[in-house]
Amino acid sequence: MKYSFKILIYLITVISLFSCKKTKNPAPQLTVSVPTINFTGDGGSQDITVAVNADWSIENPAYSWLQLSTTSGQSGSTVIHLTTLSQNATGAKRSGILFISSSNGQARRLIVSQAPTIYQSYNTFPIAPDMTGMSSNAVQLAAKMSTGMGINFGNTMESPVEGEWVNSKITESYIKFVKSLGVKAVRLPCNWVWTHLSDKSKAKIDPAWLARVKEVVGWCVANDVYVILNAHGDSGWLENNVNALKQDSVNAMQKAIWEQIATTMRDFDEHLIFAGANEPAVDNAGQMAILMGYHETFIKAVRSTGGRNSNRVLVVQGPSTDSYKTSDLMTTMPHDLVPNRLMLEVHSYTPSTFNLLTDGDASWGKMAYYWGAGNHSTIEPDRNATFGEEDALIAEYGQMKKFVDKGIPVVLGEYASWRRTPAVTKSEYLPKDMDKHNKSVDDWATFATKTAKANGLMPFWWEIGFSLDRANNAVKDQRMIDAIKLGYK
Repeated sequence: MKYSFKILIYLITVISLFSCKKTKNPAPQLTVSVPTINFTGDGGSQDITVAVNADWSIENPAYSWLQLSTTSGQSGSTVIHLTTLSQNATGAKRSGILFISSSNGQARRLIVSQAPTIYQSYNTFPIAPDMTGMSSNAVQLAAKMSTGMGINFGNTMESPVEGEWVNSKITESYIKFVKSLGVKAVRLPCNWVWTHLSDKSKAKIDPAWLARVKEVVGWCVANDVYVILNAHGDSGWLENNVNALKQDSVNAMQKAIWEQIATTMRDFDEHLIFAGANEPAVDNAGQMAILMGYHETFIKAVRSTGGRNSNRVLVVQGPSTDSYKTSDLMTTMPHDLVPNRLMLEVHSYTPSTFNLLTDGDASWGKMAYYWGAGNHSTIEPDRNATFGEEDALIAEYGQMKKFVDKGIPVVLGEYASWRRTPAVTKSEYLPKDMDKHNKSVDDWATFATKTAKANGLMPFWWEIGFSLDRANNAVKDQRMIDAIKLGYK
């Protein structure tokens, strides 16, 4: 019994010592707030937090382009400031790995990267924010723009040479003419990179072209017409390159051109709205993430120039400007430091066989001449629309209502139907049942406009000289203008 008691005391002592040891030596811990840090080509500063229950240090911090506020510390939580010391003019992304280790045996690594600065900064004289004439947020501005019709000045300033696709340039008298028709807002598609760079190696826009675009914008603003100025197809430098391979170069071009455009147009009031792209080709979540980066580059470039641009309403495009893809993939809007100043854009030519095929059948579909309830032809039944009629438009435009309901105005930046006339199509493709065809075109224009408005969208008709004569300030297709207007009632 004597020995048993001694053994019991011994065991209690060992257990007590072990418990004390566990209390004094907790499980080793080391956490870093983020695994990666990404800097823009222009650099800047970002913070990370190291939380550890032992002494710690950072190994291999000696990168010539990167500075750390501290490289060691003791138990607790420490904020480290990381600063890039210069622009990345190497032409390629540069990266480094920081190894963070602690005396308790833990180790972590942090990857730090900086995108290349491919072009010089054109934000050479930013100014202080100016709210003069910029009081409306996106919802309020959308309400003002929606008091009349919206149209495009299409195929004009985005062509290689201004007006060559429609045989006429924009004049102030034309702007006054469209206003007299009830137009309150115009979308101005523009080519910047394709044929208007005076120095491609520097992404420098020809000053004469900037001045010409500014002149047209000025005419719109002076006549109380709202104008959405965009970067259009532009030979696809952005919209065909939403991918990781081209990500750095596209962001660099996006930043360069919008710094120049925004600086040139900075003094216009809220009548001017910028749109960062046209129809960026995106089909999946990975591409969507890259497109969000392009949008944020656009937003930052505009905001950085200051003045009225600090609060200007901006338009960003949904993936492929497709309502269904936008509803599925655009789960959030791009980050903007200024709240409630963004709009979203989609386009619609549904059904494509009726609205896009005008000069022959395609491998993906057969031309349709007849659309809508009561408009199908018995003379030419093989040219009746087989999809994309009223129910389809109701469903398509309805995809966007959830954004409108969240306070995000939606621009239907392009929509249109075309009347098959000798000016539009070859003689062998003219409809045989012309009365039903004309009524189909009119009904589509009215129904699409009305359905867009019913879902809170702002429609902009894709006008490229078929309905209006720009050279002579005259209406060419009164039926079409009347059909569009009817959709607003």
